[in-house]
Amino acid sequence: MKKTFFILCSILFIGFTACKNEPNKASDETVVFQCPMKCEGDKTYDEPGSCPVCKMDLKEVAVEKKVASDEISDLSIFNLTSTWTNQNGEDLQFEDLKGDVLVAVMIYTSCKAACPRLVADMRNIEERLSKKTKQRVKMVMVSIDPNTDTPERLKAFAEENVMDKAPWLFLRSSEDNTREFAAVVAVNYKKISPIDFSHSNIITVFNDQGEMVFQQEGLGVNSDATIQNIEKAVAAIM
Repeated sequence: MKKTFFILCSILFIGFTACKNEPNKASDETVVFQCPMKCEGDKTYDEPGSCPVCKMDLKEVAVEKKVASDEISDLSIFNLTSTWTNQNGEDLQFEDLKGDVLVAVMIYTSCKAACPRLVADMRNIEERLSKKTKQRVKMVMVSIDPNTDTPERLKAFAEENVMDKAPWLFLRSSEDNTREFAAVVAVNYKKISPIDFSHSNIITVFNDQGEMVFQQEGLGVNSDATIQNIEKAVAAIM
């Protein structure tokens, strides 16, 4: 009788342990909200509400979370081993930014032509992001004029433009490292005078693994697609 009781207890214990160790599938998904008619394509929202286009109630949808991985794909900017300095004089590499969605643009602080418009475009994008989304986003301003744009100059520029707090990040490095990053994001620039550069006007979105997912080209263009790609990249990791 004691032997039978022991066997039954063992079976119950094994069964209970198996239940405890069964993976929770729900933890691999997060809930967002989307228009059932997909008026805005794949755009999703963090909170319930109505579609701004057709006014229908947003539908709850489950989005699969990306499984965290230590591996870096061949397409990731985290493969760049260059060292950069931020506006606070702190050194870092792009891999140190892993885990956040990056929105990057190349400018120089003494620019009086295109750069102020690019800064305004970055501001517009940042202002349109939800508070929850901003927690996983870094707005990265990369200088194409590292000789002029010292950490002190970048900090002053950030303070002058009220961009000295998260999610804003200003970076500068050597000329070789700057050229390398510019090649990755397809930004062409050329010094045309002692204080001026001609350059491409491109804003790039990288996912939390450093992979390019979208680019916005031009000045003062509609940023709806950029916002959608940022939100999609953030939704995949939250």
